[in-house]
Amino acid sequence: MFGLWRTFTSVVFYVTLAVGLGGLVGNGLVLWHLGLHIKKGPFSVYVLHLAAADFLFLGCQVAFSIVGAALGSEDTLYFIVTFVGFAAGLWLLAAFSLELCLSELFPACYEGRRPRHTSGVVCGLLWALTPPAVLLPAHACGLLRGGARLGACVRYHAASIAWLLSLACVACGAGLVLALWVACCSQRPRPRLYGVVLVSGLLLFLCGLPYVLYWSLRPLLNFLLPVFHPLAALLACVHASARPLIYFSVGRRPGRRQPLRVVLQRALGDGAHLGAGGLSLPLGAI
Repeated sequence: MFGLWRTFTSVVFYVTLAVGLGGLVGNGLVLWHLGLHIKKGPFSVYVLHLAAADFLFLGCQVAFSIVGAALGSEDTLYFIVTFVGFAAGLWLLAAFSLELCLSELFPACYEGRRPRHTSGVVCGLLWALTPPAVLLPAHACGLLRGGARLGACVRYHAASIAWLLSLACVACGAGLVLALWVACCSQRPRPRLYGVVLVSGLLLFLCGLPYVLYWSLRPLLNFLLPVFHPLAALLACVHASARPLIYFSVGRRPGRRQPLRVVLQRALGDGAHLGAGGLSLPLGAI
């Protein structure tokens, strides 16, 4: 029985490492091309920051998994630091999905009144808010080397669970509303990132929520179901690693081999137009 358990955990460990390393390569390519070679519009700014959050999460997950395996034990601090990257990605995905949904529901207000640097400001605020939102409940519950304070732990942890579930609901709900609106009500062409938002919301529901559940019920799950954490970590890595594949699938054209930069420009470059003669970049950048 113990031999079977060790084999199972080893398989999950190596699969998680493989998925994480693949995701690091994919998100690194998105960061490289979108950050340095493709002009950005309001939505591709969110994509750039999402790739950075996914890269941070996957890098921490891979590095701490290797360190934990080498030392033969896991430090709680590893999980907390890794969860900061996951939570940042959840914040950014919710903001990205909500803004794309609102831009389709209220196009006149969005195009005429939206400040130019809104995406960058929102992403900066979300990056600033994420660490305290994770570290405060972790500190109150004694996960950062200090002693636990029961009353503060319950309050902070309940608040963190509430905002995490709220963000998940916003991300999934915005994708659902967008799908219904485009299918039933809208007379406009499908937005460029329509498929990205829909598939990202589905991936969050299937692969991201188990990691949120583990954060919410960590002591109970460690006691009752020790296998839950490695499986939740694997699914979270799949969630973060699959997003570059979504971008490549949206941007590629069947039967044609094109440079990766052109594929990403087609998928993510807001306002880009690709003609037979090559690539035309958008005029404005955020």
